Amino acid sequence: MRVIAGTARHLPLKTVEGMQTRPTTDRLKETLFNMIQNELAQCRFLDLFSGSGAIGIEALSRGAAEAVFVEKQRKALDCIRANLEFTRLNDRAIVMGCDVMDGIRRLEEDGREFDLIFMDPPYDQQWERRVLEQLCRGRIVGKDTILIVEASQKTDFSFAEEIRFECIRQKRYKTNQHVFLRRRDK
Repeated sequence: MRVIAGTARHLPLKTVEGMQTRPTTDRLKETLFNMIQNELAQCRFLDLFSGSGAIGIEALSRGAAEAVFVEKQRKALDCIRANLEFTRLNDRAIVMGCDVMDGIRRLEEDGREFDLIFMDPPYDQQWERRVLEQLCRGRIVGKDTILIVEASQKTDFSFAEEIRFECIRQKRYKTNQHVFLRRRDK
């Protein structure tokens, strides 16, 4: 795994050993960032269920002003910190070692609002709905915030409408998908 483009282009990234994380492949990461490239300049990026930190690091490398990483696994946190140091992007990064729901609550207390929020939760465990419900009640999602969820192919997002999110784009791959959401005012 490596950084695809930007200031840290081609630098290799460490991954977390074992089966607890599922790194986004370089090919999917490149496709994703090609779709959001115009949104990255000076944005505030939130990476939930960060794993190795590859997505948030890619955002920083491509021009995000700041990235916040939320991850609870100790090995993954060590990996994120090592990757940020190696890529020399740690000066624009905040790493939060906690559960995603707790991380969202803490960010709410800080009054932070993000331009892009990416989450890659464990597949098929209903995390997508729980996290989106938490986000729809808070202030970190603004009217222009784009949420991107990486989920298994069989994850159904029909619930999004009832919790005030609209699906603005969906990209399907062989085994998974990226779903782009935006908050609806009413």
